[in-house]
This record gives sequence, structure tokens and C-alpha cells, in this order.
Amino acid sequence: MPTKKKPQVTAASRRAAAAALARRRELLETAAEVFAEQGYNATTVRKIADHAGMLAGSLYYHFDSKESMLEEILRTFLDELWDGYDTVLDAGLGPRETLEALVTESFREIDRHRAAVAIYQKESKQLVAQERFGFLAESQRRFEKAWLATLERGVAARVFRADLDVRLTYRFVRDTVWVAASWYRPGGQHSPEEIARQYLSMVLDGIAVRE
Repeated sequence: MPTKKKPQVTAASRRAAAAALARRRELLETAAEVFAEQGYNATTVRKIADHAGMLAGSLYYHFDSKESMLEEILRTFLDELWDGYDTVLDAGLGPRETLEALVTESFREIDRHRAAVAIYQKESKQLVAQERFGFLAESQRRFEKAWLATLERGVAARVFRADLDVRLTYRFVRDTVWVAASWYRPGGQHSPEEIARQYLSMVLDGIAVRE
């Protein structure tokens, strides 16, 4: 019985695929900026297409809806965030070093995905009610568990103060880190690592054991 020949992958087809992927990424970056600036509900496919310099119908060639675009934007951000977080959490660091590394990784993600972080901050409470965006709630649970465990380890090891309210501290750190997406701009005067260092110097003076 004859077997079907596999389609031959040519240099031209590889270039076309790479160009299509690059264009898809550009469109997602544009959509993320529009969602972050105007809000998800107020953003239409036409608005995204206008910012991308194309017709709305042409945008549908790449994505079937604005929901698909938003889902890919948020999944890409969270997948990269958890790649970084998991590397930190699996490194066997002490609690203070883990906290420092998590904060630094968070600022790096704001640098890479500022618009996605802004969308996440503004829209996640409404989006989690939709089945399509249920992954946001799971990520929030993982996030809270990782940070609380790190703070609890620090208290148990007497690296952080014994009277520290870990849940209140978690909320403070979470909110003050991620709100940076509202003012941070990639390529600015300070690198994400430098911002993290300055931030940590303020936070840790408040929760580290006093000598």
C-alpha cells in the first residue's frame, strides 16, 4: 500500500512561517497595548486593527476574536512568569534569597510584558468569572501559595520578624510590585534588576530581623 509523502519543507516556507509568527507577535503586542490603555470591554477588533494599520477583516485572518487575543497575551505572560518562579522555587535558596529572587523575577516580567501585567491587574477579577479564563484563578492560587510559604519559612527560620503578619505582608509585596506596571517603561533609566534592588532595600529593612 503506497504511503503518503511528507510535504517538503523548503527555505522559502520556513521564511514564510517565521514571518507569519513575527507578525502574529506584533499584533499581540499591539492588542496588549490597546487593552491596557483603553480597557478590555471598551476595545473592539476594529480599534486593534486601526492601531496595527490594517483592516479589521485582515485581523481575523490571524485571530478569531479579541477573546483569543487576550487569552494568548495572558497565557504567554503567565507561562513565562511561572518558568522564572519555578526556577527560583526549585533552587533551594534560603527564604530571604527566595524573596529577593521572586521580586527580581517579577520586575523582569514587568519589563518583558508591561501591558500584559497592566491588563492582568485591571481585568482579572472580571475575567475569572469566564470559563475561558479560569487559568487566571489557578495562577493566583499558586502565586499566593508560593509567596506565603516563602514568608512563613522566613519567620520559622528567624530571618523575618516573629511578629510578621505573613498574609498582610504578602498582599503588600504583591500589590506594590505589580502596580509598577502602571508607571514602568522598558528601556528607561533603571533596569528591572536595579528597581528590584532598590525596592528590596526598602521592603527588607522593614521585615528582616533587626541586629
